[in-house]
Amino acid sequence: MKPLSKSDYATGLECPGHLWMKYHDKENIPLHTPGVLKRFEQGILVGQLAQKLFPEGIAIPEKDYTENIKRTKELLQKRKILFEAGLLVDNLYGRADILIPVNKDQWDIIEVKSSTKVDKNEHYPDLAFQRHVYEKAGLKIRKCFLMYLNKEYVKDREIDIQQLFAKEDLTEEIDEIMVEVPENIEFLLNIINSPTFPNTTEKNHCTAPKTCLVKDRCWDFLPEHHVFHLYNGRKNRKLFDEGIHALADVPDNLLSNAQQVIQKAGKVHIDKAKIQEFLQSVQEQECHLDFETCSFAVPAFNGTKPYQRLPFQFSLRIVKKNKKKHVEFLHDGKDDPRPLFLATLKEMLPAEGSVIVYSQGFESSVLKELARDFPEYQEWVNSVLQRIVDLRVPFSNFWYYNPKQKGSASIKKVLPALIGKRYEGMTITDGDCASIAYVDMNFGKMTADKKAQIRKDLLKYCELDTEAMVWIVEKLRKMIALKIKV
Repeated sequence: MKPLSKSDYATGLECPGHLWMKYHDKENIPLHTPGVLKRFEQGILVGQLAQKLFPEGIAIPEKDYTENIKRTKELLQKRKILFEAGLLVDNLYGRADILIPVNKDQWDIIEVKSSTKVDKNEHYPDLAFQRHVYEKAGLKIRKCFLMYLNKEYVKDREIDIQQLFAKEDLTEEIDEIMVEVPENIEFLLNIINSPTFPNTTEKNHCTAPKTCLVKDRCWDFLPEHHVFHLYNGRKNRKLFDEGIHALADVPDNLLSNAQQVIQKAGKVHIDKAKIQEFLQSVQEQECHLDFETCSFAVPAFNGTKPYQRLPFQFSLRIVKKNKKKHVEFLHDGKDDPRPLFLATLKEMLPAEGSVIVYSQGFESSVLKELARDFPEYQEWVNSVLQRIVDLRVPFSNFWYYNPKQKGSASIKKVLPALIGKRYEGMTITDGDCASIAYVDMNFGKMTADKKAQIRKDLLKYCELDTEAMVWIVEKLRKMIALKIKV
């Protein structure tokens, strides 16, 4: 049996079913999403940059773990700074990102993460497992550090690696959880050695169904409309543990808000008065607007921070007196997309009328960040912000609700429920895919034909969002037979 690694340990603590499949049914584990794969790539880049902080460090090949272990044992005797030093003991395989000799016979562990903060649930177990394996193999570990991206770092010309990273001593925190590691390992080894998939209706190790590679296998016993769909449901797990799985079976006295009452009814709900009030706030010239953004773990442009959102595309659909006009922008090139994005949006966006977005927190915050970094646009951005109307409001407030939404107010759930149309047959299906496609188009190596196809796909995806918004407003108006306010 292959050894239990740090990644297996982390996987098993989050999802024992996923760990079991890695050992028993690997070919049926669904593929990672493009967004997750891109984050893996960013993590590798961040790790490589962190190694440059230790120019005397020695990188140990990690593709063949047996060769890694052999080379590690040789270099440990020389007391060198080591990258990816692997040790195997009791079928446990530890390989810290950076191992640093200190004092006469001690070592410090540094784990490098591409995040911008310490995550107790994710990062503490990583460090604890590495320390457990190293100490079990005979190393004396003095301290455990986490190195991560400094969210306040602003790129100015070349990347300043010293400023790019923050480092935190987590030794005391790791000391407190070390007692849990042997218990966790025993639990996970029992999972691995089990002949059957571990998650059942009697005992499910997840706290709730969530985005997970094997979610469907763990939770396929739930009814179509189950308690985890309950809006703002803080007691969902408690209901599940009490044997209440279906929404229809939730006692009325346990429903904690008006939205949950509507959900339990299990039928289409329309509050015409509230919808009418909302639509009356929409000015006659409708400017339906949608952005796409990308981000880089390591800032790519001067004046930007790690993971700062960089808008590179917009779709703008203008509706006035039943006449519709669509304009769009998609940046092309390796330069910072923001200046041209801003200039083009200011030129194309009418000076009057409602600016309709879906979930205004996103577009509003992106606009505010742009105004911060390009103060010459501050006054214009403020005027746009004052005109924004959030089309998500009628659905998040359940003024309209269809059981097909399953508790969600996202446009990808509302569109098929309200209009009967879906985001199907699209090469690009979500914001993550759009961001990756843009970066690949402008920074990757590809043929001109491939680049042209990606551009076409990006424009089609962003355009559909604003078209969907127009359809939604039209449908709401028809529902209540409301005339457009002039």
